[in-house]
Amino acid sequence: MFTPTTLKRIAFFLLSDFLISFFTLYFAYNLRFNFQIPINFLDNFFVIFSILFVLKVSVFINFRLYRTAWRFFSLYEVKKIIYAHLIVYVVFFIIFLIFNEQMSPLARSIIIIDFMLSLVFITFLRLLKRIISENKKNIDYKNTLIIGADSFVKTLINDNKNLKYTPVAIIDMNKNLENTYILNLKVYPFEDLQMIIKSKSIEAVIICKEYSQKELMDIFEKLNEFNINDIKIVNNLKNANIKQLKDISVEDLLARHPKDLDTVRISSFIKNKVVLITGAGGSIGSEISRQCTKFGAKQLILVDHSEFNLYTITEELKADPKDTNVISVMQTVRNFGFIENTFAKYKPQIVIHAAAYKHVPLVEENILEGISNNIIGTKNCIDLSIKYEVEKFVLISTDKAVRPTNVMGTTKRICELYAQNVISNKTEIVAVRFGNVLGSSGSVIPKFKSQIEAGKNITVTHPDITRYFMLIPEACELVLQAASIGKGGEIFILDMGEPIRIVDLAQKMIDLSGKTDIQIEFCGLRTGEKLYEELLIEDSDKKTDYESITVAGKTDYDIEKLNKDIEDLLFCENKLSKLKDIVPEFNHQVN
Repeated sequence: MFTPTTLKRIAFFLLSDFLISFFTLYFAYNLRFNFQIPINFLDNFFVIFSILFVLKVSVFINFRLYRTAWRFFSLYEVKKIIYAHLIVYVVFFIIFLIFNEQMSPLARSIIIIDFMLSLVFITFLRLLKRIISENKKNIDYKNTLIIGADSFVKTLINDNKNLKYTPVAIIDMNKNLENTYILNLKVYPFEDLQMIIKSKSIEAVIICKEYSQKELMDIFEKLNEFNINDIKIVNNLKNANIKQLKDISVEDLLARHPKDLDTVRISSFIKNKVVLITGAGGSIGSEISRQCTKFGAKQLILVDHSEFNLYTITEELKADPKDTNVISVMQTVRNFGFIENTFAKYKPQIVIHAAAYKHVPLVEENILEGISNNIIGTKNCIDLSIKYEVEKFVLISTDKAVRPTNVMGTTKRICELYAQNVISNKTEIVAVRFGNVLGSSGSVIPKFKSQIEAGKNITVTHPDITRYFMLIPEACELVLQAASIGKGGEIFILDMGEPIRIVDLAQKMIDLSGKTDIQIEFCGLRTGEKLYEELLIEDSDKKTDYESITVAGKTDYDIEKLNKDIEDLLFCENKLSKLKDIVPEFNHQVN
């Protein structure tokens, strides 16, 4: 009974306008005659009232004043009430001049008094709920612009209980939607952005539609010009049943949404398979674990040497209602005997090798550990996959393996060489190479966020340093898609888009924070770090059925020699020199 609806709102305001109009007109008569109204002046009172009330309802309907939710009334609606009253009383005066004899006696000052009283009381009633709620909750509802006339807009505007904003206009890039209305909010073209922000005193923006990376970046840049820092975006756009507002983040601005993601192919690759994932608790491994659960793996063997990481992803997946059987194995891939026991026991059909040391400065300071974990760990997993006739082995590689300038990248390049040249028998072995993933452990974004939260200046190594970026879920989906089309021996390369300058990334994070006192400081390149990363060793590459995935050419390396070189690498004194022998393009940078 008390649930608000459009019909109940219209009925309520019609009744309240009727009572207010009757009261203000009668009160105007009393004020004009000092509360002693001559009887002859009351003879036509109901005629005057009827004309005024019909005019008000007609004009109010035209101004859509009955279709605006009570709590959403703002300065914009107040202006509409003023304009509506001016029209009503100007029209009434014209009617009075035309039908003067029939409407007399009537003092014109009564209508002027009634105009002011009606304007005050009708405006006050419509602002009353907002005044009470703001005083009660101490919440300042901001004039808000909605960008994107998505179907979710109606749900958003009607969410009276949770929405802490006052939508006043909608902007959309679709020309066909211009001058249409959604729940009394007019849809304007994107070209009117500046006019809307100024005329409606916009303080916040909610982005309700999914835009491309370039479109979203353009929107952000334009809003930043007007110093609008409160920007919300609808989260979980891919799931129509779960949509929430969240602060726009640098991940949203840099995210690339591949248009050729083939979920049917991924599902057929993963569904009802036993999948072993090494490094399952890491940034990439944990997301691949989630994806394998999503695409219907029969059993997941999660391998990780970190107790905490393994516990975290295991608890998360076991809380998922899906039927995937999750097995947690806490061991290192460097111990051949231990990891072989896991292969022999669970007999995986697919192995996804994400375990690796990936932080360039740490591996530079711990070269033997980097070689042991990255090269020997990978070799162990590949050899065991071949021995136990795993259907598909997937090596997670990195853009730092291309013309490497650091030990970490060189170890990953050796892993690629081994994957391409080992005699694989029945096992199809593929590698997938991509750049940085947004939000991974140790990446620049968490570091920059912590510096901003602490009020410190952001430190960037060099003004010209660039990197490729991709969201973790999107990268992992493409990894599985690439693996599904691999036949063995390929190095697949994910389309990472254009490289991004780290200094631009830092500046956008400062802009998003709204803090104006944070600066960017340059601290110099670290050992093994280069200004830009590459994804190809040669300029030519082979296309696949998907634009987001290409294939690098094969590099031949005698497998017996490679095995001997890896063995020598473990025990030689000058490991940098030996790395250079195996990977001639290794150009170690000491900064």
